[in-house]
Amino acid sequence: MMTRRTAWMGLAAAAAGLRGLLAANPAQAAQPAPAREVVHSEAEWRKLLAPAQFDVLRKAGTERPFSSPLDKEKRAGRYSCAGCGQLLFSSRAKFDSGTGWPSFYQPVAKDAVEEHTDRTFGIKRTEVLCHRCGGHLGHVFNDGPPPTGLRYCMNGVALSFAPDAA
Repeated sequence: MMTRRTAWMGLAAAAAGLRGLLAANPAQAAQPAPAREVVHSEAEWRKLLAPAQFDVLRKAGTERPFSSPLDKEKRAGRYSCAGCGQLLFSSRAKFDSGTGWPSFYQPVAKDAVEEHTDRTFGIKRTEVLCHRCGGHLGHVFNDGPPPTGLRYCMNGVALSFAPDAA
């Protein structure tokens, strides 16, 4: 059964995916690019990343909701940037938002990610980037659970998961 929230999330995903296909530059390119610890040319990124990862991380695309196995990942572990390996989130902060994307209420450290205003398609959102390589991860919203009230809604293809040792 489709609810208003899932319908809106699907529409938002489609719009964000179109942005990645139609935009000449990702949303973060509109702002001055800070110095990065990990820097590659576009050709190098294309060699290092799978096509879906490149679209999301380097072109600010969005994967289809409910398409990532990380959305349903329940094991204890760590989530890192699929582009550079920067540790971003812990499974302790993960929750099921019902949106179809892996969601967290906080990053492992405030400086692990950067947040920028994204006004694509006239919608004001807060884009989340990897601090180390500048890769687009997703967006953060103010409708998450306690203790932060935030929902870091991340693209699964932008993350890699490492389970904790048993």
